Amino acid sequence: TGPLKDMNFSVQEGGGPRILHQFKLESPAVSFRLSGEKAGIIDIEPKTGILYINGSLDWETQPVHKLQVESLDESGKKVEGPYTVTIHVEDINDNPPEFDQKKYFGVVRQNSRPGKPFMYVHATDRDDPTTPHAQLSYSILLQFPKPYEEMLFQIDNVTGAISPSRTGSYYLDPQKQNGFTLVVSVKDMAGTTTNAFTSSVDVIIIVMESLWKAPPIIHIKENSTQVHPVNISKVQSNEPGVIYDIFEKEKLSRLPFSISENGDIYVTEPLDREEKDTYTFFVVSKDDTGELVDKPLQIHIIVEDINDNPPVCQQDLTIIEVQENEIGGSDIGIVHATDMDKKDTLNSRLQFQIQSQEPEFPSKNLFYIQQDTGTLQLTGRSLNKRDSAKYFLKVLVTDSRFKTICDVEVHVIDINDQIPIFENSDYGTMTLSENTPIGTVVFEIQATDGDEPGTGSSLIIYQVQDGDPNNTFTIETDSETNRGFIKVNKALDFETKRVYNLVINATNPEPLVPGVQYNSSSLTMFEIYVTNVDEPPVFMEPVYKTEVSEDIPVNTLVMTVEAYDPEGDSVRVSKIVLMEVEGKYAQYLTCGKTLFLQKSYLLVKSGRVVGWGTATQLQQTAGECFSNQISLCAKSKVSLVLHLRDVNDNHPQIAMDHPPFFCYPVSGGERTLIQATDADEQFFYSKFTFSLADEMNTRNNWEISKFNATHAYLSPKHANFEEKVYDVPIILNDNGNPPLENKVNLKVSICKCSSENSCF
Repeated sequence: TGPLKDMNFSVQEGGGPRILHQFKLESPAVSFRLSGEKAGIIDIEPKTGILYINGSLDWETQPVHKLQVESLDESGKKVEGPYTVTIHVEDINDNPPEFDQKKYFGVVRQNSRPGKPFMYVHATDRDDPTTPHAQLSYSILLQFPKPYEEMLFQIDNVTGAISPSRTGSYYLDPQKQNGFTLVVSVKDMAGTTTNAFTSSVDVIIIVMESLWKAPPIIHIKENSTQVHPVNISKVQSNEPGVIYDIFEKEKLSRLPFSISENGDIYVTEPLDREEKDTYTFFVVSKDDTGELVDKPLQIHIIVEDINDNPPVCQQDLTIIEVQENEIGGSDIGIVHATDMDKKDTLNSRLQFQIQSQEPEFPSKNLFYIQQDTGTLQLTGRSLNKRDSAKYFLKVLVTDSRFKTICDVEVHVIDINDQIPIFENSDYGTMTLSENTPIGTVVFEIQATDGDEPGTGSSLIIYQVQDGDPNNTFTIETDSETNRGFIKVNKALDFETKRVYNLVINATNPEPLVPGVQYNSSSLTMFEIYVTNVDEPPVFMEPVYKTEVSEDIPVNTLVMTVEAYDPEGDSVRVSKIVLMEVEGKYAQYLTCGKTLFLQKSYLLVKSGRVVGWGTATQLQQTAGECFSNQISLCAKSKVSLVLHLRDVNDNHPQIAMDHPPFFCYPVSGGERTLIQATDADEQFFYSKFTFSLADEMNTRNNWEISKFNATHAYLSPKHANFEEKVYDVPIILNDNGNPPLENKVNLKVSICKCSSENSCF
């Protein structure tokens, strides 16, 4: 209840009759009157002022009712008012959503981009759009047929946009299935509650072939005279409004192709097949963000040949040699020409024809050329160099459009009908020392040939035919003079072969004509005697090596050295002399002298073997070499390498640069580092053990701890030390084989220290 004034009320629709308010009368008013949008069910009790609804309001019919209330006196005149009374009808979810079509139809292209809509469905709800009652959510209930586990289509639950799913973009194919039916559902309450209203509709989808596909191979004739650019093909995306672009598959200095905004492909300039006969590039489609819309298409271009290249002679002048005895019909050579036009086409087919012959003697048509191969032949008779040594031919080479002249020279060469003849049939004898160096020219020989100089018929090749099975000698020819030079090819050896009876022949590289043969005039004799050179003795091994332990006894045999004489002479005196031994221990080695031929023994002389020795000289006497004429002896040297194995025979010692000390008074916690060393050979790394001697005062006063394999820490165990030098007995063990132990008295000072922590 309350006085008469402007009022606002909210009333849920469909609620039935109800009282909204009671206005109080104030004198002189005796009644109320209501006017406005009463909808036949809103009114006021005049006497009591009760505002009521006699029925149910409907938001869909009228969401707001505006009324006026005024108070009246007994005569019916207005006392107060009119005041505005506004009734807001609150919506309830009492209307199901409805699609705007009974059935929908759409078309999708094969390979369309996933998520790109190709159609929409739309539904409305009569409830208040500002409330969840009219908020709609779309979904696909069913798909017919459903060939795969995943749906081929998807729908935006807010906009109703239908697009291919990722699976659909890959698998949709009109050849396999060209139609689908979707059952699309729409719910109000944003689809979030179970009591939401639901409607559904059928969506019929037709699958059509993709517009985005590569054109077939494009053929373009080279050197086109059309005005460029020239349209050669077209591509079209499944989506409208895309941006087309070209990118190269191969890196070129320029790509003579372009594409328009409509997908038209152009060649921008005339092409030359001889420069490049094929092109391959890709066409892409992008959206306005630069993202690819479709997979790139590969475009193939083949440049077709036209006859735009003349024949070309492979040589400015083709020279052909013909022997005098060549018979008619023989192939004497080929005239080579090429054509840059496409191979194995009529554009590059060449034909040959002899246009002229100079001189025309003894007849005009001495030569014939095969039309399609360019093979040159003799027509009938053999050529004679006395008629003409050279012939000059003009050969016409043509294709279907162009022609070229090729120059040919035919040289008539002498036939090999003369054999080489030696100036001497026997060159006698000569003597060579066995130490003659390889490559030395030892003799010269000469033969002559009556054929044409400077040809294979007159060039002479010398070979040792007999008497030199091991190719100890070789013969080289001066091609200008045909003089032969006999050279040492392999080392001579008096002990192996002392006499060479050489039979030498002379031949031509060009075969002799039938009926002519080499005879004794092409042979000569030559005898070589090899003289002996006194050679030094030779050791059996290039280097002698052995290994011994360092503690071997005196007079132990450590090595045997052997040598021999290459001449096979008996060795009258065999003596080993130690020329130099590395180190200062040469006096520990001696060489025994023996009556056995070519042997000597290396012995331990005195003391122990220390270090290793090298460079032993063998001094041998043979023939004129006597013991009192050592300077006449041939000598040889060889290296003796004696490796010594170490024996663990050295006790470990303390190795300290400065005596250890501790500052007085000792405060505790101090320590000093001590080091052990050993004169024996250390393999890989040393490994020492440190311990204190088993004496009461030592172990009460000191302690020792390992730092690493060669060092340990020594520490005082208390602070009650006097200012003096202490003897600390330490036992060192080298852990060798066998292990050696040493007790060392380490002097440790307890002293007053300076500010630099050193003893005064």
